[in-house]
Amino acid sequence: MSKSSRRSFIADTGKAAMAGTVLLAVNNHQSKEMKNVFVHHVYFWLKNAGNAEDLGKLLAGLKKLSAVTTIKQFHIGKPADTNRGVIDTSYAVSWLALFDNGADQASYQTDPIHLKFVEECSSLWNKVIVYDSVDS
Repeated sequence: MSKSSRRSFIADTGKAAMAGTVLLAVNNHQSKEMKNVFVHHVYFWLKNAGNAEDLGKLLAGLKKLSAVTTIKQFHIGKPADTNRGVIDTSYAVSWLALFDNGADQASYQTDPIHLKFVEECSSLWNKVIVYDSVDS
C-alpha cells in the first residue's frame, strides 16, 4: 500500500467514524421521549415492612412476572435515597412495565404468569397503588 492510499484510507475512516458519531447523537436525542407506549407502574407496601424474606419473595415473583411476553421492558426498583417534600419513599418495591399498547397491557392482566404472581405474592403486601399512563 502506498503512503497516499494509507492517508486516504485513514482520512476516509475518520470521516466515517465522525458520521457515525453524529448519527448516534441525533438518534439518541430523538429517542429521549418515549412515544406510543403504555406505562404500567405499580407500588407495593409489604405487610411486614423491613422483612428481608418477604422482600426477597416479592422480588423473585416480579422477576418471574417479567416473562410475560407482552412486556417490552420492565424495571424493579426500591425507593431512591432522595429527600424532598414531594417524594414518597414509604413503599417497599416499585414495578414498572412498558407495553406497546393498552391491549397488550390488558392481556398481561389475564396472563397465567400474572395471575400466578398475584396468587403467590398477594399475601406479602398490604397496599398496592397502580399508575397507568399513555401518551398525552
